[in-house]
Amino acid sequence: MNFAESLGVQSFCFRGVEKHEDVIARVKECGLSKIELCQKHVDFANESIFESVINLYKKAGVEIVSIGVQGFAADEAKEEKFFKFAKMAGAKFMSASFNVNKVPQAFRVAEKLAGKYGIRLGIHNHGGKHWLGSSEMLRNVFANTNDHIGLCLDTAWALDSREDPLKWVKDFAKRLYGVHVKDFIFDRARKPEDVVVGTGNLNLPALLAALKEVNFDGYFVLEYEGDVNNPAPAVKQCVEAVRKAAANV
Repeated sequence: MNFAESLGVQSFCFRGVEKHEDVIARVKECGLSKIELCQKHVDFANESIFESVINLYKKAGVEIVSIGVQGFAADEAKEEKFFKFAKMAGAKFMSASFNVNKVPQAFRVAEKLAGKYGIRLGIHNHGGKHWLGSSEMLRNVFANTNDHIGLCLDTAWALDSREDPLKWVKDFAKRLYGVHVKDFIFDRARKPEDVVVGTGNLNLPALLAALKEVNFDGYFVLEYEGDVNNPAPAVKQCVEAVRKAAANV
């Protein structure tokens, strides 16, 4: 994978703006042309808007590589709409979370829909307090699901779980479908704060080297949740950091 060329951004970074035209402008301002769209910007329950939204991004030259994070709770009628949007957009991936009270039924519905639409689901690990935040639980899930369901590794939230995201790359290589490149620092109470990737606890060059070693070929997007009203300057720095690190991998 050419990390510099494959790099995209999670639209949640730009949650301070609502119009797609403004999101597109921010993406281009950061020097990117790929995006993972989240529910903040798209009502995935409203099929009537799908075509117009997708066309906006296509005409602007911004590729929708994934959507999410989508919640799954064994509601097939609702969840099939997620897949319809992704398929229409040409996305091959979706980041996902599962309602712990609805498993294993939620897994079975998700597997069925993922197979029907040819889209891979990457479970988003959301930190030490989330039921899907530990490597132990992820191993259990993957042992009880088929390969339509894998991992979207959020590097910062892995750190929040006091685990090593580089080890996860190797341990879950066969089920690694996406990466949210994100970095945290922590205060004395372990409260996390977003920082430019590679300036906190994430070893960015080592991450890219590990991904290259396992021939990672999924979606690869930046996520930076700081500076809600003006995240573009920090996101630009993240882009520069990834491209600089990629040049040496």
